[in-house]
Amino acid sequence: MSAQETRPTPAAPSDRILQVPRFSVRYMDRSVDPHEDFYHYADGTWVRENPVPDDKSSWGGFEELREWNLQKVRDILERAAEPTPSRSPEERLVGDFYASGMDTSTIEARGLTPLVPGLRRLERVSTVPEVVQALGELHRIGLGPLFSIYSDSDKKDSATYALYLQQAELSLPDRDYYLKDDFRAIRESYQEHLTRMFQLLGDPLPSAEESASVVLELETELAKASRSRVELRDEEKNYHRVPWNELESRFALGGWEPYLKFLEFPPVPFVVVGQPEFFESAARALSEHPVAHWRTYLRWSLLHSAAPYLSSVLEQEDFQFFHKTLLGQAVPEARWKRVASVVDRNVGEALGKLYVDLHFPPEARERMRVLVEDIKTVFRERLESLPWMQPSTREKALAKFARFVTKIGHPERFRDYSSLRIDRTDFLGNLQRSGEFEMLRLSHRTGGPVDRSEWRMTPPTVNAYFSPTENEIVFPAGILQPPFFDAEADDAVNYGGIGGVIGHEITHGYDDQGRRYDRDGNLVDWWTPEDAREFQSRAQEVVDLYSSQKVGPGLSVNGELTLGENIADLGGVSLAFEALQRRLARTGDRALRDGLTPEQRFYISWAQVWRSNFREPEIRRRLTIDPHSPASVRASVPPTQHVGFDRAFARPAGSPPIEHRRMHPIW
Repeated sequence: MSAQETRPTPAAPSDRILQVPRFSVRYMDRSVDPHEDFYHYADGTWVRENPVPDDKSSWGGFEELREWNLQKVRDILERAAEPTPSRSPEERLVGDFYASGMDTSTIEARGLTPLVPGLRRLERVSTVPEVVQALGELHRIGLGPLFSIYSDSDKKDSATYALYLQQAELSLPDRDYYLKDDFRAIRESYQEHLTRMFQLLGDPLPSAEESASVVLELETELAKASRSRVELRDEEKNYHRVPWNELESRFALGGWEPYLKFLEFPPVPFVVVGQPEFFESAARALSEHPVAHWRTYLRWSLLHSAAPYLSSVLEQEDFQFFHKTLLGQAVPEARWKRVASVVDRNVGEALGKLYVDLHFPPEARERMRVLVEDIKTVFRERLESLPWMQPSTREKALAKFARFVTKIGHPERFRDYSSLRIDRTDFLGNLQRSGEFEMLRLSHRTGGPVDRSEWRMTPPTVNAYFSPTENEIVFPAGILQPPFFDAEADDAVNYGGIGGVIGHEITHGYDDQGRRYDRDGNLVDWWTPEDAREFQSRAQEVVDLYSSQKVGPGLSVNGELTLGENIADLGGVSLAFEALQRRLARTGDRALRDGLTPEQRFYISWAQVWRSNFREPEIRRRLTIDPHSPASVRASVPPTQHVGFDRAFARPAGSPPIEHRRMHPIW
């Protein structure tokens, strides 16, 4: 990583990004040898000229598109916030939610008032069963203290919604922040932040300091009981069916039955517990620590979740630690951006319906469909001829691929929010009611048939995903814009951008975890032992290569944590490149553009998607928690590993030989 990638800078963005963030040769640095440093060859000028803005912890192609997209969302929300009688139900919902977040006068005047009922409720907690009851009340409004509970497709019976229990989401980004010496300074700052937050609740300094120590002690105990990010990647090892009527005997929480009843989960034959040892530890901790300590922990959970949405003094204190200290972000984003993001997270399908009506025409879906089919054809043919896979495994792999589903743009049926009450004067209340709406939506479906038309991302989202239980690849409308998909660009640029993303998501179906799911989306071993060993041998080469990637002094990629995404990146580039070659053979368009061949533009387009600068605290956080490799690694390793790269960027005669650590390809 270059110094430009990590340095803090004084550059603040304009409130409006007026330039579409598309492919550009102006971003390149042609003085760099692409074989020595492809990232800076493709992106070097952009990296130098685009330092991280003050209101960001990172800045790149994704963030530029997010800013561009937010302008569209802002226009929708500001029009919807006008209380006209002609507004549609969706406009009233998102407009009033947005208005409540932008009404800083009311938020400031109310101060801590929105928290008072919840805080008074916690003051009455005096027994372990009452702790569990209060825990349920917080979970019901969307908070996540102690552990996570939800329903989702059963990984071993994908047609049915199962009830899942998972280890806690901690306040700090990862268990390592509590346990490793590398993060000692962060922990000290966190304890100071906790103290200040309890003081803002009105606690005197000695009491606030004691409460801060209690929270840190309990969270550290939970961190010690938690599995690492790498351990959490193993789907089989994080799936344990526990009979419904054995929850209390296995994990003596002191009230599972009333807790689940309060959350309106219907009795089901079993619960899927991700990490049994965590729940055993949590149950012991509940009995061993004083109830007063748990009361303090729950007070913190309520305060922490609400702070960004309350008066400026709480909002600023929350920002100082969770954004400035943890991420290196100098100033908050403009309020409208933060509120727009809140609306999208909480009622995103109502917002999405308005978004696609304006910004996603039917012809965009059709162009995307053609790209997807091109790349799926390549992958299908590879499965048919893969030399290292035996016929019995190949047959099942092809059967799975035949069931692949592709979703583009937006759901066919948008979510019904008619039972959700949104109040223009109650921002925090809107958040809590929408959290309750979502929790009850999940609980009420438990044990029932899976709705395969459902989406896991909102239409404006700048991202894409593969769902193993639904065996589907999904591309929201938000990502189908430059630098990923550009109606004005040549094929090479689009195949290198969105084509690589399509190939990436397809490959996820057969990465180290996706390959464990069968054609119906069930977690089952359908590989021969010989093929599994061959896959694992090739996957280990990916682990080793990426683990050797340095992104700064003392900063290396965790090849095990990022394995699935790295396999998908490698597959995405390879599949999209071959699909482009077939496209060019049909069109005959091999014209040079900007002095570059189609193949060169393809690789550069892929790399420009990942153009980025990061603040050092943020890159450390991502290396700890993110299953994706850093952007500079994603930009450079898949192209330089691909067999066509050396031909595309041929060196002059007499140049020293190219040394690449090339792996045996998986897909």
